[in-house]
Amino acid sequence: MTKVPEKIHIYHIVHIDRLPSIIEDGYLWSDAETRRRGSPGTTVGMQSIKDRRLTSQLSSHPGLAVGSCVPFYFCPRSVMLYLLHMGNHEEITYTGGQQDIVHLVADVPKAVKWAEQKDRRWAFTLSNAGSGYFEDRADLDQLDEINWDAVKATRWGGNGVDRDIKEGKQAEFLVEESFPWRRILGIGVYSQSQGEKVTRLISGLPHKPQVKIFRKWYY
Repeated sequence: MTKVPEKIHIYHIVHIDRLPSIIEDGYLWSDAETRRRGSPGTTVGMQSIKDRRLTSQLSSHPGLAVGSCVPFYFCPRSVMLYLLHMGNHEEITYTGGQQDIVHLVADVPKAVKWAEQKDRRWAFTLSNAGSGYFEDRADLDQLDEINWDAVKATRWGGNGVDRDIKEGKQAEFLVEESFPWRRILGIGVYSQSQGEKVTRLISGLPHKPQVKIFRKWYY
């Protein structure tokens, strides 16, 4: 496997119409907290998996459910984004495609530092935390257990591709309950029009993450 990258960025995908509430609150919320608050905006993802995450617990933090954490991937262009792009999965009601999905980018060391200062638990998984079985860790020294080759892979399915690649690509970083807007370093968007929308939304804010078009982050 590839060694642990020197800089590890994490990526939270969200529909652009969720940004106003995130900005107003100053936080990204876990799915459990988003439901409790009735936060406005488009929900993407599989409802059955979201429901399972609300009860599926982390072995590194007994009693803490996956759905009570804000999730990030270790890469853009995730497997979930592909499903949103295709728009034909029977368990996903959202059919708007990938153009309005933005990537919120953060940094692992800074995320961990913030979480520990706020007594928020954090962990990372070696595969999809929404699956029936996954392994999780809460020690940065164990980051080498992530399949970084899989995380970096652009081809993760189809003939001749090991199933472990798809599983490893879906590794997640999780932060209990919330993650602060001020710790978002950048926002990756699909197109100039989406970039302009995001730029207008964050105009005048004390914290303005850099907005960039990253077409290669999309399908």
